[in-house]
Amino acid sequence: MYKKTLAQRLADKKICLLGFGREGESSHQILRSILPSKNIGIADQKLDKNYLKTLTDYDVIFRSPGVPLSLVKQFARPDSLITSQTQVFFEFCPGTIIGVTGTKGKSTTASLIYHILKSVLPDVRLIGNIGTPPLPALDHATPKTIFVFELSSHQLSDLNQSPHIAILLNLYPEHLDYYSSFDAYATAKANITRYQTPADILIYNAADPTVLKIAQASLAQKYPFKPHPGSQLPFIPVTLIVGRLFKIPAAKIRRRLNTFKTLPHRLELVGTFKGITFINDSLATIPQATIHAINVTGDKLATLITGGYDRGVDYSPLSQAIASGDLKTLILLPTTGEKIKQGLLDPGLNINIISVNSLAAAVRAAFQHTPPGKICLLSPASASFNMFRDYQHRGDEFRRLVAEISKNNP
Repeated sequence: MYKKTLAQRLADKKICLLGFGREGESSHQILRSILPSKNIGIADQKLDKNYLKTLTDYDVIFRSPGVPLSLVKQFARPDSLITSQTQVFFEFCPGTIIGVTGTKGKSTTASLIYHILKSVLPDVRLIGNIGTPPLPALDHATPKTIFVFELSSHQLSDLNQSPHIAILLNLYPEHLDYYSSFDAYATAKANITRYQTPADILIYNAADPTVLKIAQASLAQKYPFKPHPGSQLPFIPVTLIVGRLFKIPAAKIRRRLNTFKTLPHRLELVGTFKGITFINDSLATIPQATIHAINVTGDKLATLITGGYDRGVDYSPLSQAIASGDLKTLILLPTTGEKIKQGLLDPGLNINIISVNSLAAAVRAAFQHTPPGKICLLSPASASFNMFRDYQHRGDEFRRLVAEISKNNP
């Protein structure tokens, strides 16, 4: 049904797809299917460095999440409609949306909720920032369809509707190269509950001050929780609340939790090589995520590989966590490695600090300095863009290098 309405709405409009990654390609396929004779423009920095200057030619702009709304508004006409797959999805969705957001933990939490609900409900779909564009998921959906929608701040930033069930996990400084400030980032995240009514539900982390402030302004029914610190799955309390809302017995939820496989690049066990256990936590792109990883791995952690692309985040909390722990070897990658090092200048610290220029050099140093029976953890506390395409590329390379260097140096 939504395709017919969308086709009628766009029939006489000049349309542009801004950003041509996974979501842009998905939008192109949908628009070609409903408007086969229409010429659809594509603006992408990979295709044209002056791509933003073409936006004045279009009536409707489908913005991909990676392009900041503030940047689009600088180049689009005032009368142009700037929309997105997420906006269109919320407008036409016939079922129930469970929206999950937070700085860290949203992919795992959304996957956990999906894993539990699909065992008892006939039509549950996992979509959004997890890697599945939302609009194609509307096909054959009904009022009984449950959508578990992982929502990034970029998807939320221009949303004018909120999900029926909103889940807000935590908020830490992140994407400060995208937003003008942490407050601007938090404002985008707050859209997950901003438009909720007393008929809706907000599940929120009562231990996070910024989240708590957002929750206090919400009109929704409130279900607070506190995460389990030191647990690899700290947001299990969220799944228990969702389970209760859908009348799933707690015992059944716990059985499903026992069958859940953690996602790649999130405290992922690479394996044991030469007696050293290697763990890939490449998705740790902020200091707080690495602090969590340090706490989870505990006294078995001997070596930490950290550092990456600098987004202007404060690394002093991570330096303090390292200084107060029992870490033996710290291997630092550019460029934030130097920031972390600056917080560890106390001559009384008994930590072997090694600065390297590549992940390969980091892995070689880890084999050299990590005792058998201990853990080497890759947890960069930073984005990856100075050396890799993304966190997945970084994590994949870590896995490859560990296996390769172990094999070549028996």
